[in-house]
Amino acid sequence: MQFKDNTKQRNKTIQGLRSFKDTLPKNVKKIINKKGHIYSETLNNWKYIVGEDLFKVCYPKTFKNSNKFGVSTLLIMVKRGHEVDMEYSKKDIMDKMNSFFGYSVVEKLKFISFDDEQKIFIKTDNKQENVAIDKYQDKINNVKNDKIKKSLIELTKVFKKK
Repeated sequence: MQFKDNTKQRNKTIQGLRSFKDTLPKNVKKIINKKGHIYSETLNNWKYIVGEDLFKVCYPKTFKNSNKFGVSTLLIMVKRGHEVDMEYSKKDIMDKMNSFFGYSVVEKLKFISFDDEQKIFIKTDNKQENVAIDKYQDKINNVKNDKIKKSLIELTKVFKKK
């Protein structure tokens, strides 16, 4: 690897293979280091921060860093019905996060509740021979080679199952 002076973008560039981190502009690196680090570490250690019981009913959605207009806020998604538990443990979560990072990272927690109902879709069985859409069915019928025609029909059957 050779070092070369390049006056257009940076003072020094590395020729040859380089890591993705080295190819990013300096402004993007600063943003990733500020915001991305805190959020990714929070996601990785969320079970430790909130505990086993609350881990099953909530997860962090976004992290907004502090600026001149507002304080640093962590937005947490909570299953409906568990908002009271989260409200009581709000202070503990903030203390654990701040002690985990070593400085005051989060000053405010916001909760958004969501329904965790899993909707079951009823699948209707259509035992049709022509499963392709009509506009594609005409094109398939115009194919002269029988093997290709059969394989296209089989392909449409596979897509119909999914």
